[in-house]
Amino acid sequence: MSATVPSVPLRVDVLGPLQVQVDGAVVDVPGPRRRAVLALLALAEGRAVTADDLVDALWPADPPESARQAIQTHVSRLRAHLGPAADRLETSPGAYRLRLGASELDLAHARSLLSSARSRAAHDPGGALAQLREAHALWRGPILADLAEVAPVAVSIEECARLRREVTDALVANAVDAGRAADVVDLATATYAADPLRESAAVLLMRALAAVARPAEALQVGRELRQRLAEETGLDPSPAVGELERVIAGGGSGRAPGPSLAARPPTRLIGRAAEVAALHRVLADERLVTLVGTGGVGKTRVALEVVARAPAVTVLLLAPVTDPTALPSALAAALQLDVVQGDVLEACTAVLNSRPGILLVDNCEHLLDPVRDLLAVVLPACPQLTVLATSREPLGLPGEHTVRLAPLPLPGADDDPAHVASVALFLERAARVRTDPAASAAELALVADIVRRLDGVPLAIELAASRLSAFSLRDLHDRLDRSLDLLGSGRPTGDARHRTLRSTVEWSYRLLSPDEQRLFRHVAPFVDGLDLESAEWLAADLGLPGDPGAMLSRLVDASMVDAHFEVRTRYRMLETLRAFGLDRIVAAGEDDESADRMLRWGVRLTTSIEAGLAGDDEPDADATLRRERANLRAVWQLARRRGAVDAAAHVVVSLYGAIAYRDLLEIRAWAEELAADPVLAGHPRAAGVHGAAAEAAYQRGDLEKAATLARTGLEQATDDLGRWYCHVPWSVVALARGSYLEAIEHALAATQASPRPDPSGVAALAALYSGDPARARSLCTDALVGAASPTERAWAAYVAGEIENATAHAGAAEGHYRHAVRLARGSGATFLVGVATVGLLTALSDQGRVQDALRGYRDVIRYFARTGNWTHLWATLRNLADLLRRTGDDDAARLLSTAADAAPDAPAVGPAAASARSAGAGTPLTRAAVLDAALTAIAGRVG
Repeated sequence: MSATVPSVPLRVDVLGPLQVQVDGAVVDVPGPRRRAVLALLALAEGRAVTADDLVDALWPADPPESARQAIQTHVSRLRAHLGPAADRLETSPGAYRLRLGASELDLAHARSLLSSARSRAAHDPGGALAQLREAHALWRGPILADLAEVAPVAVSIEECARLRREVTDALVANAVDAGRAADVVDLATATYAADPLRESAAVLLMRALAAVARPAEALQVGRELRQRLAEETGLDPSPAVGELERVIAGGGSGRAPGPSLAARPPTRLIGRAAEVAALHRVLADERLVTLVGTGGVGKTRVALEVVARAPAVTVLLLAPVTDPTALPSALAAALQLDVVQGDVLEACTAVLNSRPGILLVDNCEHLLDPVRDLLAVVLPACPQLTVLATSREPLGLPGEHTVRLAPLPLPGADDDPAHVASVALFLERAARVRTDPAASAAELALVADIVRRLDGVPLAIELAASRLSAFSLRDLHDRLDRSLDLLGSGRPTGDARHRTLRSTVEWSYRLLSPDEQRLFRHVAPFVDGLDLESAEWLAADLGLPGDPGAMLSRLVDASMVDAHFEVRTRYRMLETLRAFGLDRIVAAGEDDESADRMLRWGVRLTTSIEAGLAGDDEPDADATLRRERANLRAVWQLARRRGAVDAAAHVVVSLYGAIAYRDLLEIRAWAEELAADPVLAGHPRAAGVHGAAAEAAYQRGDLEKAATLARTGLEQATDDLGRWYCHVPWSVVALARGSYLEAIEHALAATQASPRPDPSGVAALAALYSGDPARARSLCTDALVGAASPTERAWAAYVAGEIENATAHAGAAEGHYRHAVRLARGSGATFLVGVATVGLLTALSDQGRVQDALRGYRDVIRYFARTGNWTHLWATLRNLADLLRRTGDDDAARLLSTAADAAPDAPAVGPAAASARSAGAGTPLTRAAVLDAALTAIAGRVG
């Protein structure tokens, strides 16, 4: 919720029929769709809601073309309804936000009252009770009943109902503890009657009845619960019920028993056998073991499985404990001790020391300091006690052994999904709400994609499976982009932190300091994480104090960020955490700031990559480029979405070396996309963008478009560097067309325009193919002298190989080609690897090494076909045709050479200048048929 709001009072109530008050006066909001828009904005609690989300909510099946305009109209009319409070309804690009103060939404007010009451219950039970009564009174009737058909509203209705159960339970419990049980007996009775399988409701009713001297009725409730559970679920109630029954039967007042461990978890643990076995081994040797991991990964469930068969187990559940000073009392309650005098912790250690076993301390992350203090006393005082703790970060105690619990394995492309733990968990939990959750292979594939998108996090998977009670498998799959809110638990009991993915993540987020929260949310835009150097830059750009490395370590320890130790350490988020971080950016009003920062990072990165590709650091720069492709994609999409032409042009031009020598087809597409955008006209980098796009068009065989783009760029060039970007692709287009003098002209013009990678090699090839090997050798020497990077040296070596091959020195040519392949492969220049390999195969053919050549042709044909580079593929097929003709396969050779001669994107004359041209073209074959014919001919001759 927003911390500051305009002065005109505004109140929105959703805990009943939707109601709006402006400056104390009720305002009528007509029309179900307009009311739904208002409800969705209010329920977002200060977060921006995109127009797309609103359209999806109001027209989930088939939105009309006018849907976005309709949303805009509804928002405009809502502002009119709000009158003097209209400025509370804000518009940002593609999204809307309703600003409400913390007490101006009844849902938020109820949540705040509940939290406050829980905090003050121990020291001010009367005040806590008053707050709970106030919270309970906020519910005015059926929640948003007229909007229940709107799916996101339906999810929120369910959340509001769960919050009401929490408030009601807390109200009954506090009233009993405060001696006011008579006031809540009827409420407790009605609550239990509404859900007679809910154990906590039964326990509270038993306590209330016992407190008003009706023990027989209290015990009857326990018997009914036990019978219903056995008949309908096959389970027993937890030991807490039995303990309460014993207290009441013995004449007790129904005092609540302490936290206790269920006799057995109600669901089967799936996919954790290895982790459980490993923890058993560790616990045999270590006295303090902490199981850490992100929220919802299943730490508690695994820990319960580990201690299930231990002879003496004490379970201290910390999730409900909010007061650090109450920790010794919570431990006493877990031990079922009633310490009326003396030191509570001393009494606990005496009991623990008398019965060696395991102390399970669950959910420590929000009480790290008091847990450390408690265990620092307990462990030395109880030398035969073993402690197993669960936490989202390590405790930081001496002798602590940390075990990190990862999400469940995800199905790979070749796996049978049904046998992968994450899918098996989904299917098992889904079977509890549907009899046929996934029967066909197509449905299993949907489940596999669902668990992948949920990162294999067990809580997320279980929540998703539970939604099959309301959604089809396809509906669920299609709505997972809203998973933080969509996946609310349908279970009536359980830890409140785990009732939606959002609440799970929110719990951890609130435990971070403000600076840590800010770093966390600004890591989120990096879709594939970031390395340490980028993280340090990010922290500095955010102006965060202290050492960024220490702050990153804190996020890793808190299980908010994962550290992956690859070639370079990389920090990534689970997708659920990333989605939450992006939401927090919007909620904090940092959208523009974050976008600008991401664009600056992209410009900085591509500048660094461009410099690295131009020198001896090229292999490292290539590795960085490939490692950061997902993040660069996000930068590109952001730049295009926001119309950031400067950033987009910088990215494209800086990655010219990737476009020319590396088969990163996506980046080539960026260049052509930007070159076609009218907004580029007159931009200082227009020539560079057109040159990059010309190179991209050449690489996919569109020589005509490549020439047009190079010509257009040259016309727009305002400096020598811009002209260099255009002369270079024009020279290779002219070479492919057989216009050798033109190729030499543009190559030498590029050499004179800029000291960048010297295109003398293109001029050398043009001289060679035009019949002037002496000039070709001279130009090749120039290319080698100007070569600054491994790829440039590889290019010069390739040209030298071409010269030796054309002058009948096949052995020398082979050496040059192999050197070029080795250099290009090491620098990541995959296109050049392919080109040099084709030259090498001609040298092998000339030396009579037919089998080696044929095997090589098979691989390189597949490579060029995969990258779509048909210009070079046609040259390769011509060379293969020469070899096939020499081996006696005239039919295949004629077919291939005929197809190449007829292809508009084949080089007019290439390295296979000696190929015989077919007399008649005949019926043209499809390209797929040509490839099939080539590979079939090779297969028939490879031994």
